[in-house]
Amino acid sequence: MIHITFVKKILANGEMCKKCAEVSDRLTSEGLIEHINHIAIADERNPDSEGMRLAKEHSIERAPFFLVEDDGEITAFEIYFKFKKFMAEKGFSINTVAL
Repeated sequence: MIHITFVKKILANGEMCKKCAEVSDRLTSEGLIEHINHIAIADERNPDSEGMRLAKEHSIERAPFFLVEDDGEITAFEIYFKFKKFMAEKGFSINTVAL
């Protein structure tokens, strides 16, 4: 069974990063949000936040990103379209109708 974590960032000023908001909107409009098992926040104001720890653990320098665990192996996707392609290849349904 695949387990997907979506990591998005809160900037030092407390706002959600623009790219993270865009990716969140795409996940919703394309129907992939329902396959996300966990959302972690990388809070720039807190280096011990879950998302910051995951980024460090997987050597990722920017958010948003996805961690996909499949059969005990974790794959990191830093680019939404690569994550989307992976999901399509795994047989997940993707709504391609533009909003």
